Amino acid sequence: MNSITSGMILTTRELQHWRRQPLTPVFSILFTVMLLLMFALLFGGSIELPGGGDYIDYLLPGMMALSMMFGVEATTTAMANDAKKGITDRFRSLPIGDASVALGRAGADMITSAVELVVLVIGGLLLGWRITGSLPEAVLAIALLLWFRFAVLWIGIFLGLTLGRNEGAATAVQVLVWPIGFLSTAFVSPEFMPSWLEPLATWNPVSATATAVRELFGNPTGLTGGALADHAVLAALLWPLALVAVFLPLSSRAYRRLRR
Repeated sequence: MNSITSGMILTTRELQHWRRQPLTPVFSILFTVMLLLMFALLFGGSIELPGGGDYIDYLLPGMMALSMMFGVEATTTAMANDAKKGITDRFRSLPIGDASVALGRAGADMITSAVELVVLVIGGLLLGWRITGSLPEAVLAIALLLWFRFAVLWIGIFLGLTLGRNEGAATAVQVLVWPIGFLSTAFVSPEFMPSWLEPLATWNPVSATATAVRELFGNPTGLTGGALADHAVLAALLWPLALVAVFLPLSSRAYRRLRR
């Protein structure tokens, strides 16, 4: 059985777990919605954008990009728990590829992420957000968001496999997610940041995806110039590609080491 086929079967296994224990994906979605409401309703009136525009049109794509990073600690924890409980050992006796277990987990998380994007789109529309780009551009924006999510999941999978027998696996993911997520253009234009911080926030994988999605949705990007403003879609394609190229092989290698 090849890795893709067995990965699809294991995706069904993960979804069955969530059907019996739905609180984890539900709370993840509610947390993102809470952040959206907090920034849109509490802080939105005091935040300006270079070149003008409604803050909700700037915020929503940024929240979508940021939400693709949230919840990855659940991926890390799930991979770690499978190793601790001996479930991974059971998979070793099956005729499946080394990447099958990770692909199964990633597949289930991708489905949850798609549902989360639907909830954010509905919430944004209710708050006044609008898409002014074309339908193909909007579809590409959603694809870029899910592509970014797929890349981030492999970081969580790798950490779950390498740190899974330690208690700090989920904490390690949070240490990565929160600084990278908030040190981006998700909430504020980098042009309002200190000069030393602006390039760090601009050339950030979250910022690349957020800017590309804003551009494709026809929303204000918060940028009046610069390389990212001119090549946002390309950056949103290349950043996840680089992450997958690094962490997918590392995850397969970490899984093989568990098998020894």
